[in-house]
Amino acid sequence: MIRSLVLLATLSTIAAVTVALSANATPARTGPNPADFVPVIDNPWFPLRAGATFTYHGVKDGKASRDVVHVTGRTRRIDGVRCTAVSDVLFVRGKLAERTTDWYAQDRTGTVWYFGEQTAEFDAAGKVTSTAGTWRAGVDGARAGVFMPFRPRVGQRFQQEYYERQAEDHFQVLSLRAAVTTPAVSSVRALLTKEWTPLEPGVLDHKYYLAGVGTVLEQTVRGGDERNALVSVTRR
Repeated sequence: MIRSLVLLATLSTIAAVTVALSANATPARTGPNPADFVPVIDNPWFPLRAGATFTYHGVKDGKASRDVVHVTGRTRRIDGVRCTAVSDVLFVRGKLAERTTDWYAQDRTGTVWYFGEQTAEFDAAGKVTSTAGTWRAGVDGARAGVFMPFRPRVGQRFQQEYYERQAEDHFQVLSLRAAVTTPAVSSVRALLTKEWTPLEPGVLDHKYYLAGVGTVLEQTVRGGDERNALVSVTRR
């Protein structure tokens, strides 16, 4: 009887300690650990050097477009991680159509993560018509996603964005030896991915990346008429 009482007391103590520890425990993170990140983004397939500007020409909904992507020197701490701000400004028929700021960060393994975007679409008069698709990791349930692994392998797939019903882009690696030609570059060793979102189930894009450069071509292959080809790169 005494042994039974001692055993019950011991079990009660363990249970009480467990409850106390659980109550004081730090909630598990749903995103990457800020301690795992480095201050530079030098992934070979998606390097983001401050001051670099990439200019693309193409079409958007059948209309001539120009897209200017600039790696700013600005950073912002998002979900505990210091992220690099990248400006992306799209002109259609010479008029501002969309302006976006994207935030990226790289972890110690060389993987680039996407932490959010602030976007605005404009009408012909220059007025904002929509900010749909804007999201930031750690806000309203949104989480960072993998944008580019350090050593991509054919068949790998990742989700770039986690913001339900707003931003849910996915991609899969199709080839590491794809042929690509734009006004700025030509290669038979491009990384080719397909990109899609369940929010637009009928649309499929292909993206081409070159090591040491980054994105060189993006085009819709199903469900739309959009293409952006790299025409120049300038570095400060």
